[in-house]
Amino acid sequence: MKITTAEEAVTQIKSRDNVFIHSVAAAPRRLINAMVGRADSLNNVNIYHLHTEGDAPYADEKYESNFNVFSLFIGSNVRHCINDGRGSYIPIFLSEAPSLFRKDIIPLDVALITVSPPDSHGFCSLGTSVDTSVAAIEKAKIVIAQVNEHMPRTHGDGIIHKHKIDYFVECAEPLIEVKPKPLTENDTIIGNYIADLIEDGATLQMGIGSIPNAVLDALHNHKDIGIHTEMFSDGVIPLVKKGIITGRHKKIIPNKITATFLMGSKELYDFVDDNPEVTMLDCSFVNDTHIIRQNPKVTAINSAIEIDLTGQVCADSIGKNMYSGVGGQMDYIRGASLSEGGKPIIALPSITKRGESRIVPFLKEGAGVVTTRAHVQYVVTEWGVANLYGKSLKQRAKALIEIAHPDQRENLDQEAFEIFKHHRI
Repeated sequence: MKITTAEEAVTQIKSRDNVFIHSVAAAPRRLINAMVGRADSLNNVNIYHLHTEGDAPYADEKYESNFNVFSLFIGSNVRHCINDGRGSYIPIFLSEAPSLFRKDIIPLDVALITVSPPDSHGFCSLGTSVDTSVAAIEKAKIVIAQVNEHMPRTHGDGIIHKHKIDYFVECAEPLIEVKPKPLTENDTIIGNYIADLIEDGATLQMGIGSIPNAVLDALHNHKDIGIHTEMFSDGVIPLVKKGIITGRHKKIIPNKITATFLMGSKELYDFVDDNPEVTMLDCSFVNDTHIIRQNPKVTAINSAIEIDLTGQVCADSIGKNMYSGVGGQMDYIRGASLSEGGKPIIALPSITKRGESRIVPFLKEGAGVVTTRAHVQYVVTEWGVANLYGKSLKQRAKALIEIAHPDQRENLDQEAFEIFKHHRI
């Protein structure tokens, strides 16, 4: 291990290297900026990462010949680059993403990570993001770490000894925060519908955003909820403090909140710091359908951009333009389906901000199917709950039209008649 400056450390990056960048709030901004600062001496450096928070200057058009962006999940900071054709998206289930590195499908030269300061035994923590990062550290030829006193020390797979780090850059900067936004009336309605589907003793998977927050906000009369999820945010904190989230009925890692990354406010980062109730594990485990299904009453809450009348769910693109990624949706939709008493849920507002229906006769041209019509079960909007499981295509269309926005139902009904050639939809 060598303690040095960011500028010196990134001189280890060479042209045509494959470079991994730590995920979400753990993106090492000092190292990223130092790498981009020497762009004039680099050509065709391949950048690999999941979603990252903060700026991604390597995705700027002026660095097109210096850096090639390969995203396993698209965030807003690289979305323009992907859709302009200067970057690329790699579609993959989150559960399988670490295997890209472990099997040398994508061999890594350098990993840029953020860690907590080493403890008295020399162990650092990957803190807020374990996900694919453990695999990247295992396989990268050179590991450069930004050691940050603001990175919480989390328990689980993200504990690495300082001797596994080749270059250590000391840098104290607060982690990027994503604070909960005020809930809208529709968020609350959808959250209440979903909360009614959640049973006491259920194991939850949910993401970040208004609808997951609304669901958590509606669980204050539930009992013994467990958390086994790819990520979580601030909404779990009050439920833990009230004794609603206990995890006592979980079969896999009972009595603990299990996740692979987290994102939220400083309150969340303080909550997980050295908290033995939280365990952060490799996403090849957390998102493994075989693992997920063993927990009781797994209730998986995922979002969609649009859903067609047969139940095909688009969650990664708006037509031909990529928006996010496959992520862990199918890992958990399938895991919940196979769980005893499980409920896979797709939740979405019935219309866009421009008033367009998100329940559509056909997905937009070029749109990707993330959850197939054979996998989808519960669909929830602010107008109700549709259970599509075991229903024919015509029955599905009828159920989805009933939870579409009232202004859109007549048009959808007419489209359904054209599709199914039968007036009794």
